[in-house]
Amino acid sequence: MTNDSATQLPTDESGADTATAVQDGADRIPELLHAAVTAVGGVERPGQIRMAEAVAAAMEGAEHLLVQAGTGTGKSLAYLVPALAHGDRVVVATATLALQRQLVERDLPRTVEALHPLLRRRPLFAMLKGRSNYLCLHRANEGTPGDEGEGLFDPAEALGGASSKLGQDILRLRDWAGETETGDRDDLTPGVSDKAWAQLAVTSKECLGASRCAYGQECFAEKARERAKLADVVVTNHALLAIDAIEGAPVLPEHELLIIDEAHELVNRVTGAATAELTVGAVNRAVKRAARLANEKAVDALQAAAESYHGLMETAQPGKVDELPEYLGYAVAAIRDASRQVITSLGETRDKSLTDEDVVRKQAMAAAETLHETTERLLSESPYDVVWIERNDRYGLVPASLRVAPMTVSGLLRENLYGERSVVLTSATLKLGGDFAGVAASVGLPAEGRLPDERAAAEPARKGGEDAPPYWRGLDVGSPFSYPKQGILYVAKHLPAPGREPERPQMLDELAELIGAAGGRTLGLFSSMRAAQLAAEQLRERLDVPILLQGEDTLGELIRAFAGDARTCLFGTLSLWQGVDVPGSACQLVVMDRIPFPRPDDPLMSARQKAVEEAGGNGFMAVAATHAALLMAQGAGRLVRAAEDRGVVAVLDPRLATARYGGFFRASMPDFWYTTDRNQVRRSLAAIDAGAPPVRPVAKRA
Repeated sequence: MTNDSATQLPTDESGADTATAVQDGADRIPELLHAAVTAVGGVERPGQIRMAEAVAAAMEGAEHLLVQAGTGTGKSLAYLVPALAHGDRVVVATATLALQRQLVERDLPRTVEALHPLLRRRPLFAMLKGRSNYLCLHRANEGTPGDEGEGLFDPAEALGGASSKLGQDILRLRDWAGETETGDRDDLTPGVSDKAWAQLAVTSKECLGASRCAYGQECFAEKARERAKLADVVVTNHALLAIDAIEGAPVLPEHELLIIDEAHELVNRVTGAATAELTVGAVNRAVKRAARLANEKAVDALQAAAESYHGLMETAQPGKVDELPEYLGYAVAAIRDASRQVITSLGETRDKSLTDEDVVRKQAMAAAETLHETTERLLSESPYDVVWIERNDRYGLVPASLRVAPMTVSGLLRENLYGERSVVLTSATLKLGGDFAGVAASVGLPAEGRLPDERAAAEPARKGGEDAPPYWRGLDVGSPFSYPKQGILYVAKHLPAPGREPERPQMLDELAELIGAAGGRTLGLFSSMRAAQLAAEQLRERLDVPILLQGEDTLGELIRAFAGDARTCLFGTLSLWQGVDVPGSACQLVVMDRIPFPRPDDPLMSARQKAVEEAGGNGFMAVAATHAALLMAQGAGRLVRAAEDRGVVAVLDPRLATARYGGFFRASMPDFWYTTDRNQVRRSLAAIDAGAPPVRPVAKRA
């Protein structure tokens, strides 16, 4: 998706030197920002102006910048305006589809038009995602090679019939291929399952390449890349940014400035991109794909290895693996050796009787190479990786799998993210415990590179040699909201501390009373799905308000229903802690059932915590507390989304008030008034429900 002039290069329409126009623009940030904010119908905020000027200074000084900008600051325009004024190509990476759409469909078109008269040029913008996010025209028109298409359609397929929901979705995707302009999965409404989409999409390894594909000239993914090459601003996602950093082969066009919005999600997204999994299903698919072209001996070896691995993983117990047991090591090594044989065989054999030989070979090669890479990594037993057995099926019907993930991604990010470009990382939650240090370290910005948070106008730029650390600054531009006047942070200090069991009768009594005082209007954030389900089941019997539960409908539909009825409550887990934006009276009470520490048996988190402790640090604070504080800051941020919002964040875990680390968590959250007085909070909620000004708490602020 791009603006109308996407086929034209940016020009200086007055004929003046473009560089001069760019410099003039950079010197006029307040003026340019005013024009952009006016164009979107907004109001300039002091924090927004500070942030825009800091982004411009970071570009000029070849530095990196962490910016915490609270909800309502207008941070998108605060980074887009100086980026467009600078003139060089900019990549903006976000974590969520919602923000990507906001940038491409609303903020960028209006900002470009607003700045056009002042900059004397009309910058171009485009969206770019990974190849598998785009429909493959070869698959849509020529069908799915190998085993994937078997059993999807009945004999009436030619008449449009399909024997299953999967088949129906694939037929709909084929029809959509002739209608869509982008081929982008996110433009398909309603969507389809991951399994259906996988039938008509390919990974970069499976792709034939534009020059060899009959549909190369029409390819949606290739068109998106071409638009990105012409664009001044390329909007992408954290996953593609991670691939660009990890794999070494650039997938993003060259750029001078990288802006990472929703930066609190970056470490998780990069970790996900760097995680590999060896599943029984993946090995079996590789066998089927190789069978049509590889020699029989190689395929038989892989089949035997697959059966051995399947048998072992059926009874494997989940948990961290410090060293592969000998029997499991043999099975993994067998898959590695057999996949290598398949790769060699696929490069030597030919079968001209296959009409889709190139496609079959490419697909089989991709599957075998992925197996080989994953097994090599598992067998290397690198001290920088964590290996564990994971069982996603609680009933044991599906075999377990082996997973491997990096112990940390900070070194990877330090080496690959901060090169010959300036990087701006921004979010509403980057200061944990009142400081940027923890988040900075997690994204590869070392303490030795930190500069004073406030930059003096005459301060020289820091440009070190190859061994110099990435120089960075932290900046908190605050929020336009008055948190102490708009919200209360209530901690139920009188409750017993939560244990491992989800059943907490006294907590449910407290929750019922709070919801009753609020008249509904409650977003319940739970640390586990089981706890959310128990609360919904019991409170539906006790309260006369609608209670929605995550998983009972799509998240989008649940949020719409929650926002549409002020008496409705919505209960759920992780995605609700960060994914709900409901301003107004529909959300006036946000409840957290407990501090969301990682599970003690989480293999990756426990390994990271142990590594910090072995290095002499505080593993609990660096890993578990940091993880939980980030979630709590995000969760508390669901309450105040507009200047008129009022309400209470209630934490039903007394440790927030009694434990030594409680102050760290409270300092990470918005600056609400703090109290442990349950009666005070009930009176305040009742007053808000009645439409009166809330009763001010009497306790001191945290």
